[in-house]
Amino acid sequence: MRSQVQWRLCWENELQVADHVELADFFRKTYGPTGAFNAEPFEGNRSWVGARPELRAIGYDSKGIAAHLGLLRRFIKVGAVDLLVAELGLYGVRPDLEGLGIARSIHVMSPVLHELGVPFGFGTVRHALRNHLERFGRHGLMTVVSGVCVRSTHPQVHLHLSATRVEDVLVVVMPIARPMSEWPTSAIIDRNGPEL
Repeated sequence: MRSQVQWRLCWENELQVADHVELADFFRKTYGPTGAFNAEPFEGNRSWVGARPELRAIGYDSKGIAAHLGLLRRFIKVGAVDLLVAELGLYGVRPDLEGLGIARSIHVMSPVLHELGVPFGFGTVRHALRNHLERFGRHGLMTVVSGVCVRSTHPQVHLHLSATRVEDVLVVVMPIARPMSEWPTSAIIDRNGPEL
């Protein structure tokens, strides 16, 4: 039987060093099974990869951190339209709790999204997660948009890498203060910074 998950919403400046240490360990263990390079950014007790979230929803149970979702308000460019969004990212669920569902963390974050008054929630995921996310789309929680490339800056500049990267990913959009019909269409989205 799974233990109950208790959620904590906290702004980035409320986190203590011990919180970052625990989060970094959580991310190494959660992202590591998908490839060592995915766990690498969390070495040295860093609890973010590219852009640093401003707000986090952290789920705890009797074993420690169970799940995490980060939020960062930013302007993205969808085609020629500058658009304020709350980017959602750094999503993770401890491997022994897979199936906990992204919907739970989004439900925890939802009141804050409405309080912030952002027009849309925005995120990107791998194509392999399409079926998982489309279940939530049937409930009107989000829309999965395909056929869009997202341009981002690399979180760290390396001499052997381009300063930007373009990825073919699934874009996830959640209507918050505006309806989905007002989301602009474009084949390219510029994040104008690193991925959350």
